[in-house]
Amino acid sequence: MNTILFQQLTFATSTNSLIDSKRAIMSTRRTRATRNKKDDELHDLVSKLQALLPSSSSSCNNTRVSASKVLEETCNYIKSLRRKGDKLGERLSELLDSMENNGVDVDILREFLQQ
Repeated sequence: MNTILFQQLTFATSTNSLIDSKRAIMSTRRTRATRNKKDDELHDLVSKLQALLPSSSSSCNNTRVSASKVLEETCNYIKSLRRKGDKLGERLSELLDSMENNGVDVDILREFLQQ
């Protein structure tokens, strides 16, 4: 009787170990699949971002580069766009001021530009 009970316990223990091992493998596969999906999504987004960079500002448009390099180039590009926007705004203000001095009705133009 003890032998049968021992065999049943041994079988149950090995079956539980097998089930636990299968669960661990399946969990690892799910985790790996999730990680791969996230990596693919990140790669797609970085590729899209890289495509938005002008070829003159990016040394990395034709070759595969690290995501950090693309992000660095993107930050530099955004900063340069901000500087250009600020300069254009200043220049526009100067032009509007000079137009007012020449008797031009600038209020209509200012309204249009604020839309």
